[in-house]
Amino acid sequence: MAFSLGSVRQWHWISSALCLVGMLLFAITGITLNHAAEIPAEPVLVSHEAVVPAPLLDGWDTGASAEPRLPRKLIDWLASEYHVHIPRGHQGEWDSGEFYLAMPTPGGDAWLSLDIETGDLVYESTDRGWVAYFNDLHKGRDTGTAWRWFLDVFAVVCVVFCLTGFWLLWQQSSRRVSTWPVTALGVLIPLVIALVFIH
Repeated sequence: MAFSLGSVRQWHWISSALCLVGMLLFAITGITLNHAAEIPAEPVLVSHEAVVPAPLLDGWDTGASAEPRLPRKLIDWLASEYHVHIPRGHQGEWDSGEFYLAMPTPGGDAWLSLDIETGDLVYESTDRGWVAYFNDLHKGRDTGTAWRWFLDVFAVVCVVFCLTGFWLLWQQSSRRVSTWPVTALGVLIPLVIALVFIH
């Protein structure tokens, strides 16, 4: 039993150390999400309209079988001329000779439209600020594969933290009579609120 209890304690402190920052982040963003309408935000809008030089469009395979991606030289031109950075691997879509690329990100959004015939290009991005950024991290909105994997692993670590904590409560309950009443209160409060006040 001593070895088992020691192992549980070790798993408990390891899991708590691993999920400490993540739990703080999710607790704080839980508050900001719950009060999103009350937190002032001034979205920053950036837009560009330009005509792409014809040489940058030369040789671009726009056939039906072609992958709808911007050519490398056009991406470099956008970065140098307008500080518009296109993420690698982003695929757009074709619509009657027009190329459209959506680039949603945590806390913001961006899109690009390009008429292949005329070279007319329109770019627009919106940045909703740091609060919106961390709120989207909380929700996993437009965060990519790596962050989604992090959320899954973080959730598993939180489960380990909770289960080992419960085991430790169980072991200490005989010496602390308030253990189970307080634990029951932690179950009853959200249950009552959900059943009585949520319609």
